[in-house]
Amino acid sequence: MARISIDPSRIMTIERHILEEQTYHPEATGVLTNLLYDLALAGKVIASKTTRAGLAEILGRTEDINIQGEQVMKLDRFADLTIFRLNDHTGRVAAMASEENENFLAVPDKYPKGKYILVFDPLDGSSNVDYNVPIGTIFGVYKRISEDGPGTLEDFLQPGHSLVASGYIAYGSSTMFVYTAGHGVHGFTLDSTVGEFLLSHPNIRIPTPPKYFSVNLGYQIYWSKGVRRYTEYLQGHEGGIKGLSLRYIGTFVSDFHRNLLAGGVFYYPADRRDPKKPHGKLRLLYECAPLSFIAEQAGGYASDGRQRILDIQPKSLHQRTPIFVGNRDLVEKVEEFIRENDS
Repeated sequence: MARISIDPSRIMTIERHILEEQTYHPEATGVLTNLLYDLALAGKVIASKTTRAGLAEILGRTEDINIQGEQVMKLDRFADLTIFRLNDHTGRVAAMASEENENFLAVPDKYPKGKYILVFDPLDGSSNVDYNVPIGTIFGVYKRISEDGPGTLEDFLQPGHSLVASGYIAYGSSTMFVYTAGHGVHGFTLDSTVGEFLLSHPNIRIPTPPKYFSVNLGYQIYWSKGVRRYTEYLQGHEGGIKGLSLRYIGTFVSDFHRNLLAGGVFYYPADRRDPKKPHGKLRLLYECAPLSFIAEQAGGYASDGRQRILDIQPKSLHQRTPIFVGNRDLVEKVEEFIRENDS
């Protein structure tokens, strides 16, 4: 991992940066600031386990099945509990929802209820842990809709354009915390020598020209005609775009992170493999909306192929959606292919 320069005159910790972001909101009370810092703390704790997962004997699976019908990884359970327990008692959130739980998570009665709603995917790509592949945590923060008291289901079923903040923590050769509170996208790298996230990527913008497209080509026989033609376009066929390379990790947050920094498009379309999943695999609330918010703040765009991801009105906690996210022109191009080829 590249060493981070420790020049005291230039150090910007994540805590300081979040506090300075608060100045954009004169009415702010500091609650959101503290919530974001709590999530950064959760990232440090989870990172400490992901880097020594084998030694800590938390590789592999539990006997539990999550709401998605998937066997729960032991590290998933640890990450899920870590985020919940670092936020359940603070008085900053009214309720939380996690990809790993069928219903939303109520704040225990003995603790105060706050004005924010937290949604998260505790460990995106956890099936890759056994193979030392990068993984991550994704989160989104909404203001509650309901009045004081316990959170309600309605509080969670808000479109992504209502997010007040979102971000992700990428665990790999280094640990990065990337977030937006509606004023640009900023990335912080964890310096393990001081135990703090330091600003390493200020004001991230998705670069042009793009370098990569990221998709599992093994599933293309199940895609619609429009998506297949779009894939051919990305590969340079019949007047298509030139110079893009295929890069696919298989962890949404990791593929997204690379394309955010290098330029490109990630997509996971709907397919015909499973009639129970006609809308793709990825979850709107926990994965797609938070990362789409980041993409747009970085100058990009995210779509389900027909409409903006951030405009989709959720109907359930675990709703799935197709997604195409990255450079705006690349995503708008797939909307064009789908309009012309798919009824």
